[in-house]
Amino acid sequence: MTEPRLDADGAPEPVVVGASAVPAGSQPAVAFADPKVAPTVAASEPAKSYAIEDTAAPKAKKELPADDKKADTVDIIEHLLSIDEIQKKYSVLVNPEKPASSPGLSTAEAQKRLAEQGLNQLSPPKKRHPILKFIDHLLGLFNLMLLVAGIASYILLAIDFEGNKPNLWLGGILILVSFLNATIEFVQGQKSAAILESFLNLIPAKCYSIRDGKVSQTAAIELVKGDIVYVRSGDKVPADLYVFAANEFKVDNSSLTGEADPQERVPRNTYKSPLEATNLVFNGTLAVNGDGYGIVVRTGDNTVIGQIASLTANETRGKSPLTSEIDTFVMLIASLAAVVAIVFFILAITAKGLAISPALNFAIGTFVSFVPEGLPATVTVLLTFAAKRMALRNVLVKDLQGVETLGAITLLATDKTGTLTRNQMTVTYIWAGGELYFAQSMSESSVEAQEAKTLDMDAPGANEIVHIAALCSRARFESTEGPIAERPVLGDATETGLLRHAAAKIPEFDGIYDRYTKVLEIPFNSDNKWAMTIHKKKHSKGDLMLYLKGAPERVLRLCTTFFENGEPVPMTDDHKARFEKTYTLMASKGHRVLAFAALALPGDTYPENFVFTKDPQNYPSTGLTFYGLISLEDPPKHGVREAIGHCREAGIKVMMVTGDHPLTAEAIGRKINLMLQDTKEMIAKKREVDIEQVPESDVNAIVIHGEQIDHLAEADWDNIFDKEEIIFARTSPKHKLQIVKRAQARGHIVGVTGDGVNDSPALKKADLGIAMNVSGSDVSKEAAAMILIDDNFASTVSGIEEGRLIFQNLKKSIQYTITHTIPQVLANILYIIVPLPLPMGSMLILVTDLGFELPIALSYAWDPPESKTGLMKLSPRKPVTPASVERLKRKQLEAEANGPPVDIESGTAGSKTIGGRISGLVRGVASVFTARFWRDKLERTEEEVLVDRQVLSWAYLEAGVITTLGCLLTYFVGQYYHDKRCTPRSISPDDQEICHNVGQSGYYMALFFTQCFNHFICKARLGYPIGRGMFANKHSFGGILIGFVLVIIIVYVPPINIAFSTDYHLSPLVWLIPIANGCFLYAYSILRTWYLRTRKPVNYNRDVVGLQMYPTRWSTRG
Repeated sequence: MTEPRLDADGAPEPVVVGASAVPAGSQPAVAFADPKVAPTVAASEPAKSYAIEDTAAPKAKKELPADDKKADTVDIIEHLLSIDEIQKKYSVLVNPEKPASSPGLSTAEAQKRLAEQGLNQLSPPKKRHPILKFIDHLLGLFNLMLLVAGIASYILLAIDFEGNKPNLWLGGILILVSFLNATIEFVQGQKSAAILESFLNLIPAKCYSIRDGKVSQTAAIELVKGDIVYVRSGDKVPADLYVFAANEFKVDNSSLTGEADPQERVPRNTYKSPLEATNLVFNGTLAVNGDGYGIVVRTGDNTVIGQIASLTANETRGKSPLTSEIDTFVMLIASLAAVVAIVFFILAITAKGLAISPALNFAIGTFVSFVPEGLPATVTVLLTFAAKRMALRNVLVKDLQGVETLGAITLLATDKTGTLTRNQMTVTYIWAGGELYFAQSMSESSVEAQEAKTLDMDAPGANEIVHIAALCSRARFESTEGPIAERPVLGDATETGLLRHAAAKIPEFDGIYDRYTKVLEIPFNSDNKWAMTIHKKKHSKGDLMLYLKGAPERVLRLCTTFFENGEPVPMTDDHKARFEKTYTLMASKGHRVLAFAALALPGDTYPENFVFTKDPQNYPSTGLTFYGLISLEDPPKHGVREAIGHCREAGIKVMMVTGDHPLTAEAIGRKINLMLQDTKEMIAKKREVDIEQVPESDVNAIVIHGEQIDHLAEADWDNIFDKEEIIFARTSPKHKLQIVKRAQARGHIVGVTGDGVNDSPALKKADLGIAMNVSGSDVSKEAAAMILIDDNFASTVSGIEEGRLIFQNLKKSIQYTITHTIPQVLANILYIIVPLPLPMGSMLILVTDLGFELPIALSYAWDPPESKTGLMKLSPRKPVTPASVERLKRKQLEAEANGPPVDIESGTAGSKTIGGRISGLVRGVASVFTARFWRDKLERTEEEVLVDRQVLSWAYLEAGVITTLGCLLTYFVGQYYHDKRCTPRSISPDDQEICHNVGQSGYYMALFFTQCFNHFICKARLGYPIGRGMFANKHSFGGILIGFVLVIIIVYVPPINIAFSTDYHLSPLVWLIPIANGCFLYAYSILRTWYLRTRKPVNYNRDVVGLQMYPTRWSTRG
């Protein structure tokens, strides 16, 4: 068997090919003869060394947009230059042998360059002025309608003050409501922005630099190109540096590349890709071991992190589904209201014989009756309450619309390192004394139990290898106080994992370094690929022990004996075969693998006081005893497995997009419910056939290497997204962005979770970007629309459920709110059609929308789900199916031909300029009068929208008509009951006005009582409007009580009732009519629900086969 080439931490060594480096053990980009055959990475044979092929892009490859071409390469070439060339380019002198003695720049030269180059900081994202933001909200179509109606009322008041006195109140209220709606939306947005600012901390404040030949602290913001910077373990790198001197220097690049393992940095380099270059360190990354000196080659926006941030700034997020649907509904209502108002203005003049001023007043009243004035405030407040509930679960929502968007997502693309996993290496398997042990707790039925035994520290070799791992290490606890799992550690991730495990297993660990004093240390280097220490530890032959750890194949070559049955025995071919088998098993799981060896130094040659020297070498480095292997992995976070399982049960496709190795990515994916089925390679292996013989229809799991992405044709992308389980590995920021765009092009509502700088472009472009707060980079937090404050991925599931609940509650609230539109509109229509006094004036319409309707509608914010698990068993409300993909492509082609330019990958369109916004509004309203608009709206689809046929049918045709009939009956009976002589011939004008006001009061009261019944009817979305669940929300009764008090005040309390043309003479006995009408409406709704459920039952998702809905072994320990 061919060995995979691994580095000291067990990660595959890169193989340089052309301009890129591909880790051994991974699949390179290949050309496809059949574009329908999607590429995969063979995850079933991890120890195999794959051949590298140079391939050209197929002809079907899509031309990348300009932004993607720009992002394809990082603008930095210094890693290809020698130190002499760097010194010449940046006019600086360094001393690689004694870096601390380097002259560096002079202070005067540094100040000169600072003036020329500018400060070393990322340009803050462009922010719109708060006043302009407020104007944006104020000029939204909904508020714009209210403003126009209010201004028109005041124009009429100016023309005829006496005849239009009510307009003084009407116009003021309309304008006030528009400003109030805008203020609520604006304030909520500013609050979220203010919270975000508290999380951002862009660059370190201070760093060590060499100027005028002296090392001193310098403000990082004042660094310039050519400066010499000293970076030590624990420091944040302040700029992009060319490393010219290093001492065991390692950096954590996970925020840039997704690599969980610390990367060694040395003064030499063999890679052409700057992100893989070993002589570069990048701004914002963290030094985790050793120290180094570097020359500043990029600052501010020109750094790699700055270039990625620039890429992020070039991306825009499209409208959320909720925003689009509300905009469509508002355009529909505005268009309908305008048409009806114009028609009835003409009828008022021609048929009713009114003058222009009263006719225009009537048209304004008709227009106002169509507009649910309280709707924007209702939507904003409901979303705000949902956002506050999510904040209690440590989820910060920057954009209120994101609350509902999270519930609507159909695809969740997530990063691995730091998002799904802890970014904390943990000991998993130990192979010692020829036996394989599992280092963590496990159940008897687990996969691990079939492969390994539970670790027994008394077993031969187990205690020895754990001691070697503890002593042959540079990692140390900063403090001996507190639980071992919570102690801070100085050291890289791999050694930290070994240290924590040893400390938990070895009694009295805190004194181990005093008991076994270190007398020599040979640190790891890239040539030897092993580290060695010698300690004072007595044994049968002497007082000193030599310990060694490193890359497995390198360590094995130094050994001549094998520790077995409690003693060293000569190394045999059988031992080597067992080593290969165990090594392959560990590597196949994507683990980091280290080998451990020891040598008992004979006392006659190496007495206790022997002085060891590195040069000349006077210590042995061969003839060691091989003790075994230890594998480590970056384990999943608590709750991740169950969270992904719940997402899949909810019909959401969860996809991993990571910069890490394909083997590691797939291994983690199979532990956390992300990948359950076999890939094409695994199927071929099981069937013992060639991979080409496996039909694509049999494959539902796929792993894609990042190098393949640039060579994918349209058919390949379609094939990939048709799979149920997808992993993209070794991806760059450009790849992640491209994946998001491709998914959106198929109609997916895409959520992206990530914590690194490399995730930020995708976070910005996604419909909902979700960043991590603790481990997340500042750029990613700025780009995201939502932040997980405690980095708990499981909070995403709570957010999805909350998003689905708020959508249902919004739908209930809108259905309830617009039901009163028909009674208001028909009141105006009857005034024109029949000789009937106006049953409901404009002021009463306003106090209906902004009075009792508002608290009742807002109470839906606290409605619980109709069932505990029902919402998370429903499919996404806009599922992606073959039919939906074809429909989307048709609409995009029509939009390209007839409308504004559309991004075919993301589906976004339009301009952000004021002219573009106005033009968009005009086109939007005009589109309502096109055949294409109504064809799209009336087309039967599997989607569920906020205002659908069922909502409109109930509000405008069924409940609306029934409510109107009850209101009219109450209107007439109220007048008749008040005065049987209520006719124009028999009463005075004052009595006639009182009689009319009593009728209006009855109409208004009837609308309130019927809407109280309708409030509970609208609660039922999945079942019948009966049962305890309908009354579980106590706020419903509070809203009704507030509404009832308002109604009583408006009708029965002088002089308030005078302003609204109501009258306290309305008898309470008349209330029985709308109450009876409400009971009839309730009975009708139950029959209606039975009929609809019989025709079309609620479809819940089928169970996903193979889900493991129990905690991982890591979850039980938090």
